[in-house]
Amino acid sequence: MKKKNNKKLFIIDTNVLLHDFKCIYNFEENDVIIPIVVLEELDKFKRGNDLINFHAREFTRELDKLSGDMLLTANIPLGENLGNLHIETKDFSDKVSVAFPERTPDHRILAIADYICSINKDKTVVLITKDINLRMKAKSLGIIAQDYENDKVANIDDLYKGIKTIEGIDQNLKRLLKRLIIFLVMKRGGIMYLPFGFQAKGAQIPKQRQKNIQAVPGRSEIE
Repeated sequence: MKKKNNKKLFIIDTNVLLHDFKCIYNFEENDVIIPIVVLEELDKFKRGNDLINFHAREFTRELDKLSGDMLLTANIPLGENLGNLHIETKDFSDKVSVAFPERTPDHRILAIADYICSINKDKTVVLITKDINLRMKAKSLGIIAQDYENDKVANIDDLYKGIKTIEGIDQNLKRLLKRLIIFLVMKRGGIMYLPFGFQAKGAQIPKQRQKNIQAVPGRSEIE
């Protein structure tokens, strides 16, 4: 029996990139694979002002910067002490087609994961997705699947529970923060939570928007 290679192959789902567009740098010396269907899905999220839209655009820029003149099917170095990245296009698998006949983006990702497993029997292949249902489907096919947990706090006790006061804020920064509050309330029109009772005196927020502001108890004012 051939011994397993210590280097792992991580296949990244769309929802992980929409959650953290720089996640590709968090897998140490292991290689990262982006299924072609993920790029297709990201393209649908590029337009908009929400965080996921920002992450979709930024990942595309990051990929373009990384690849330069290289083909995306090549092994693109992610940096010092990191692995390589490449885009996988072979999204057909007999096993997946039999188990899940409908050709959805999730099933195409599973097909790519199955293909990667079949040609890398000496390596550990892991599908990274925040979709619990997709993880269950992958495991039913014998594919290792895990949640993306790089952003979770290892020890909740390490979180600071107090209130910090920043003094001596530059006048230009004060004006910028006031404008930012106005912009956010005007732009979203929804409920805006100001951390620690954050206030910006002199920020002229329209009356029809003021009712949507809810402050967390505390005092952190900008005069």
